This record gives sequence, structure tokens and C-alpha cells, in this order.
Amino acid sequence: MESLTLISQSRSLSINPNLRILSSPNISSTFIPKDVPYFKTQFLKLPGIATRNVIVSAATTEKPWRRYTGGEAKGFVDELRLAAMKLHTRQQAQEGEMEAKAPEEQRVEEWEPTLDGYLKFLVDIKVVYDTLEQIIEKPSFPSYGEFRNTGLERSEKLAKDLKWFEEKGYGIPKASSPGVAYAKYLEQLSEKDPQAFICHFYNIYFANTAGGRIIAKKVAEKILDSRELEFYKWDGELSQLLQNVRDKLNKVAENWSREDKNRCLGETEISFKFYREIVRLMLS
Repeated sequence: MESLTLISQSRSLSINPNLRILSSPNISSTFIPKDVPYFKTQFLKLPGIATRNVIVSAATTEKPWRRYTGGEAKGFVDELRLAAMKLHTRQQAQEGEMEAKAPEEQRVEEWEPTLDGYLKFLVDIKVVYDTLEQIIEKPSFPSYGEFRNTGLERSEKLAKDLKWFEEKGYGIPKASSPGVAYAKYLEQLSEKDPQAFICHFYNIYFANTAGGRIIAKKVAEKILDSRELEFYKWDGELSQLLQNVRDKLNKVAENWSREDKNRCLGETEISFKFYREIVRLMLS
């Protein structure tokens, strides 16, 4: 599969040992929380990706991130959820605080997906899931091992869907820059900053079980004759699978400092930026 080749190639990237956070092609430094007291800028070059400023933060505060919590949180996962909900647009969620500017940020009912675009999305998101699941299977940090075999894994399901499309005579595209760039970012981040990586793990898997299913239903109605893909099917009770992962996330975060938690929360905007670029492929 093309995605596996791309992932293999990405493992040869050189990583600055002092680097903490790597930005994506279109990520600006405004994603770093204003209450972090110190910033330092470095530069990083990736093959085929425009060079951007890299922001390295050295937070010293030990106070909870009130910008996101809005009160006392029930475990760290609640902080992650609130951080994510605030980055939805007002058109997408009641708790959203962003204003929709791009087509993919509008209500799903207003989307005009294409079949070619949806295949691009499936291929690129598979690159991301392949990478995540390989990282968890061969972890750089022991905490990642907590998230093996959660039941939320998607790579095999996506492989079945792409095989079905191929058997129906559809051409399967090669992975494009949004998925490849995100996979490279995750690989490098996972080796240097486990707290930041966990933020992406949470957002990618939980987004697919929530808004992802809503998107899938609407897209299927418009271009797939309401066919339900394997990507949106889980073996077991989904609510219980999610609760099991929430419990594991809370357990892992118990040993984090407030600085670690804030750094994890600060990665939410980067996660959303990458994911939205992949979702945008559906509308191409």
C-alpha cells in the first residue's frame, strides 16, 4: 500500500534533539497559548515541505489552564474535551467558539462532497492511522503501551474499505501532502514529547467516533447510496471502548505536572489544523 511506503520513508527524517514542537506547513505561532511565559524560535527543514518557524515553549506556570477548563475538570480527559470543543466552529457545535471561514468548517448538511475527494480523504487518513498504530505498537515511551488494542484502531477497517472501492473499479489515489505531513509530524513528535503526542492520539480517535460518524452519514447519503463503511464500525460497544480509553488517558495523565498538561492542551490547535486539511479533501 502506498501509505505504508510513505510512512517508511518518513522514518529517515532528521530530528533536532532540542526540538519540542514542530509546526505543519500552514501552522502559525498564534497557536501557542498567550499565557505561556517564554518563547524561543528555531527553524526546521523537511523534504518537500516549506520551512516554517518552530515555536519552543518553556512554560513555568503550575496553574491549571483556565482558558480551557472553564471550571474544575473531572479528570484530564475532560480538559482535552473542552479544549477540542472550543475549537469547533459555532456552526458545528454549541460549545464552538470559532467562526466558520472555510467550506469544511460549515455545517455538514451544507457540504458538497465528491467521490474522488472522499477517496483522497480515506487514503490520507489511513496514512495517519497507520502511523499512530505503528507508534503505539512499538512505543518510544512506556505510556504509549497503555493504548494497545483499545478497539478504536482503524487501519484494518480502512484497508477493507479501500479494497471494496478498488474491487468496484474505482481508482485509489496516492496519499497527498495533508496526510503525509501529519504522519511525519506525529512520528517526530512521538519520539520527543509524549504529552503532546497523546493530545493527537485523543483528538484523532475521538473525533472519528463523534463528528466523524455524523460526517460519514451525510456523505454516504449524498455519494455512496447510504453505504456504511467499515471505517465507522467497531467490534464491541463503542461507548464502553471509549470509556476504557478515557480511563487509561486519565491514569497516564495523573503523573504529569501542570506544565505537561498545559503543553498537551496547547497541541490541540495543531491537531485540528492538520485534521481539517485532511477533511477538506472530501470537498475537492
